[in-house]
Amino acid sequence: MHPLNEPNPSDPSGSAVPPAANWTPETWRSRVDPTAKAVVAPYPDEAQVRQAAGVLGSLPPLVTSWEVERLKQLIAQAQEGKRFLLQGGDCAETLDECTPGVITAKLKILLQMSLVLVYAGKKPVIRVGRMAGQYAKPRSSMSETRQIDGQTLTLPSYFGDLINRAPFTLECRTPNPWLMVEGYKHAAMTLNFVRSLLDAGFADIHHPEYWDLGFMRHADLTPELRDEYSRLKAMVADGLRFMSAMGQKPGGDPQSVEFYTSHEGLNLEYEAAQTRTVPRRSGHYNLSTHMPWLGERTRRLDGPHIEYFRGIRNPVGVKIGPSTTAEELLRLIDALNPGDEPGKLVLIPRMGVAKVERVLPGLIDAVRIAGRRVLWTCDPMHGNGIVTSGGVKTRSFDDVLAELEASWDIHRAHGSFLGGVHIELTGLDVTECIGGSAGIRESDLSRSYHTLCDPRLNYEQSLELAFLLARRMQRVSAEPNTGVTTPPAFDVGDRHRH
Repeated sequence: MHPLNEPNPSDPSGSAVPPAANWTPETWRSRVDPTAKAVVAPYPDEAQVRQAAGVLGSLPPLVTSWEVERLKQLIAQAQEGKRFLLQGGDCAETLDECTPGVITAKLKILLQMSLVLVYAGKKPVIRVGRMAGQYAKPRSSMSETRQIDGQTLTLPSYFGDLINRAPFTLECRTPNPWLMVEGYKHAAMTLNFVRSLLDAGFADIHHPEYWDLGFMRHADLTPELRDEYSRLKAMVADGLRFMSAMGQKPGGDPQSVEFYTSHEGLNLEYEAAQTRTVPRRSGHYNLSTHMPWLGERTRRLDGPHIEYFRGIRNPVGVKIGPSTTAEELLRLIDALNPGDEPGKLVLIPRMGVAKVERVLPGLIDAVRIAGRRVLWTCDPMHGNGIVTSGGVKTRSFDDVLAELEASWDIHRAHGSFLGGVHIELTGLDVTECIGGSAGIRESDLSRSYHTLCDPRLNYEQSLELAFLLARRMQRVSAEPNTGVTTPPAFDVGDRHRH
């Protein structure tokens, strides 16, 4: 992130791409289909919505168009294989967790993961947090029913703190448009603190010897893999010490501390209220975040979200599920990036380990044959949800790793490459996902299960995943340039083999 100085005359504006035709930040309203399945509960008072949106529209932007265009440049380089995108953070932020400890822990794990990937992959990493705006989540049901004092009570589902609150009361669960203003304020405080940490150098990340690498000591790691982890940790530490001795920040240039934000653009009232033009640039920018994304439930081609997203100048992400056809994907690309602008589109498949090998190859081939410019990433979290015998939502670390592994191999086999990863994680010591070297079992979930939506990888699991991905990157970089496109596979089992 950079200071809020708008605009930067040295930055290209991207004005070569004309604004979307017949589009304004309000045209999405004409696409609202009352027969379509809603993804958020409706507000009960439209007059209050207009008032809250008016307040949002009068407030300063949270990010700048300069930052947005800079991120687009970096994504364009990632589309050429010159960078790798790491996107991660909470399933859904809460207003109550806008605290120094929570923000610092999340930023720390993302930066530590990125440093591991930088030194293993020998290429810069684009750091994008699911933060400072990830306050809304779609739910599979519009309502929730519970037994309260022997009475059956049905209330709206919890859609995140941007829309309603979690406590199961009528007051909390009724959608409140003024929560959009509260969300803006908490996003601004989060951004301000993140900028301060980055400007100060955030020294905690610069010393891998102080990182919590407890997973490296667990008994179920093979000696060989433990040695690999140790060598990689030493390599990162040596590199950081070298850059420090040269008077440079990690990564070797001033841009190494760049950090960008993202959130799902679910609540279009919130997004549209902060969409505006800026001096000496063409088109409209969503200045609530650097890279909003479309979810699997909101990317209907004739829906309001596609209509809104097609007109903004930000780079956008699109979640792609296992039901997506090649024809549908190409139509999505045409709708969101008709001019094939570099850095504009990030595809985020979330297939699930059981379906990725069946679905992903055809999508990759269709995009490659069509010659469309996208950044392929992998969300190995959302397709791998499971429910325990006790009814607790969780995910398996091994399933997450296996989908990441399969995606990497599929891209290599089909003349493509995996350019990023999208992870739901926290820097805190939660027990929400089973597996990993720490050996979290179903019986451990109740020890520290805090998410209000989907389970997240904890600090140890996140850093272990980064080390395993780094291990893969090292293998690929060590291969001779023989034209062979398929690298040796991750072996999930060798983490536990003695």
